[in-house]
Amino acid sequence: METREASKMQKPRGIGGAERRVSSKWIFLFCLASFGLGMLFTDRLWPIPDSNRKFFTQRRQEQELHAVSEDCSTKTKLGHDNDIMGEVTKTHEAIRSLDKAISSLEMELAATRSSHELMGLDGSPTIAGSHRQRKKAFVVIGINTAFSSRKRRDSVRETWMPQGEKLRRLERENGIVIRFMIGHSAISDSILDRAINSEEEQHNDFLRLDHVEGYHELSAKTKIFFSTAVAQWDAEFYVKVDDDIHVNLGMLAATLARHRSKPRVYVGCMKSGPVLSNKNVKYHEPEYWKFGEEGNRYFRHATGQIYAISKDLATFISINQPILHKYANEDVSLGSWFIGLEVEHIDDRNMCCGTPPDCEWKAQAGNVCIASFDWSCSGICKSVERIKDVHKRCGEGDGSVWNSLF
Repeated sequence: METREASKMQKPRGIGGAERRVSSKWIFLFCLASFGLGMLFTDRLWPIPDSNRKFFTQRRQEQELHAVSEDCSTKTKLGHDNDIMGEVTKTHEAIRSLDKAISSLEMELAATRSSHELMGLDGSPTIAGSHRQRKKAFVVIGINTAFSSRKRRDSVRETWMPQGEKLRRLERENGIVIRFMIGHSAISDSILDRAINSEEEQHNDFLRLDHVEGYHELSAKTKIFFSTAVAQWDAEFYVKVDDDIHVNLGMLAATLARHRSKPRVYVGCMKSGPVLSNKNVKYHEPEYWKFGEEGNRYFRHATGQIYAISKDLATFISINQPILHKYANEDVSLGSWFIGLEVEHIDDRNMCCGTPPDCEWKAQAGNVCIASFDWSCSGICKSVERIKDVHKRCGEGDGSVWNSLF
């Protein structure tokens, strides 16, 4: 009885377990198939709803617009930066141009002030009746001379320096002003001064300076010459010449014209001689110790027989005349005044040719000299007797200065 009941109870368990095993297997397969069909129908067959499509499209467009906007912003910023840099450059150029204009005006004002101060000096023969505006000129040439040099002056007048109406015409038509520059004696209205006054009445070719004449005062005389010349003439160049050398005016003017676009030029035969400490020699330098050890040489400067400086430099000398230091030698003094300035030194060897046959050979080769002299004499040796021969053999011709284009 108990066995039969037990067997009855075991059958249902056996049948139920078999059914459970079959159901689990099919359930697994059914689930796997359902998953595969779901993926297939969802990705391949079912269309994306319009709402979702619009969402994705709108999102993509927003991203594209954002990227374009960033690119445009970057380009705009770069363009804006370039515009700013361009404006900064233009501003700097405008400032530089304004600085130049202001500097030029300051120089003109200083020159005018200096001019009025010079015109107000009592007892200066240069001043009489000269409160008028400065005359325009291309170049003002001052020929350094002394009371005792009447014969030298006459020899210059007879050779390379025009006289009378020709001299006035040269000023009017070519802007070339030429004057013998001289001061006065230590004694007021001395016989020396009266002799110059008489010579001036005859030739009318002097520039009188408020300066006491003396060989050892050449540096001071040079300062006063440039200051006086700047006060009377608004020229592009100012030239200092000795009265014992030969000059071809046409070549001088043509040479200076090539440098007229430069603001600060110093033209001459540049040299650098020894600083002489020995008191017994001619060109002794009392302040030799300022130039270093014994045996040193001077800085580069133009030889004193002839040199030219542009308007800005002549104005600089005029403005700063009271504080410009004077050395023993005039050419050294002038060179020292330009140390530390933005000045272009132009070494032109045509300004220091020798006397014949040197200048003659050069003239025959088509390289006419600006100035000729003998180094051994610091001028033409025995210039009164020889300058006519130098002019004949090395001169450019009387018509050259009138035909020069500058």
